Amino acid sequence: MSGEAAANANYGSTASGSSFYAAMRILPQAQREAMFQIYSFCRQVDDIADSDGPREERLAALQQWRNDIDALYRGEPPARLKDYVDPVKTFGLKREDFLAIVDGMEMDVPADIRAPDMATLDLYCDRVASAVGRLSVRVFGMGEEDGVELAYHLGRALQLTNILRDIDEDAGLGRLYLPREGLYHAGITGDDPNKVIADKSLPKVCAPLAQRAAMHFAKADEIMARNPRRVVRAPRIMSKYYRAILDLLLARGFAAPRQPVRVTKLTKLAILFRYAFI
Repeated sequence: MSGEAAANANYGSTASGSSFYAAMRILPQAQREAMFQIYSFCRQVDDIADSDGPREERLAALQQWRNDIDALYRGEPPARLKDYVDPVKTFGLKREDFLAIVDGMEMDVPADIRAPDMATLDLYCDRVASAVGRLSVRVFGMGEEDGVELAYHLGRALQLTNILRDIDEDAGLGRLYLPREGLYHAGITGDDPNKVIADKSLPKVCAPLAQRAAMHFAKADEIMARNPRRVVRAPRIMSKYYRAILDLLLARGFAAPRQPVRVTKLTKLAILFRYAFI
């Protein structure tokens, strides 16, 4: 898959992992451990979806995760989910959010995603990013209404940013997450990933998606601003890291050739210091 969910959707990315760990290590122990359990779950199901094994085997492995989640919530956790019993009870983590994450990962398995329509792209973002956010905000201790709303906006902001960042990497995997409507509007009629990313009109596709991500970041900021600092420290750090990535992408542009963008260590440290301690 491309990208990072509200906790950390690009589960295999070193850069994303470092920002996730930096944000989560500032939490009290019980919250920190719960977040690492959520991360571990996401990492394991993502590894299945992104493996090069037969599609039928990957689908079966994801279905087994669904079965195991059901068993966890029946009070019969399998061995690999025994450590989830306490976080589920302590923080009220919901079964449907775990299942939504599996469903999102599965969207890449029957066939590689290529130019989904906007509704499908939004559903994908909700499952692989905002569902992780819905689990996370309960761990952070946010109120239900603001927590769900933050997960909605910040999850989509992070995921869209990662889609824009990982265009070339995803094309190498045969995947194209840019929305079909955007391609048509730019005059691009095909969905071959390698042809699309080389098209001179690609910036016309990316610009509206970047604007949508920026809108979600702004909405997330509004929600976090009206909540106690202690409950939004971790999501605020994640937000600022990924807003910095989006700004770098916008400054670089989307015309080929595209150099990878990276937030500097100094910038990351400044964000961590400002939002974790000040």
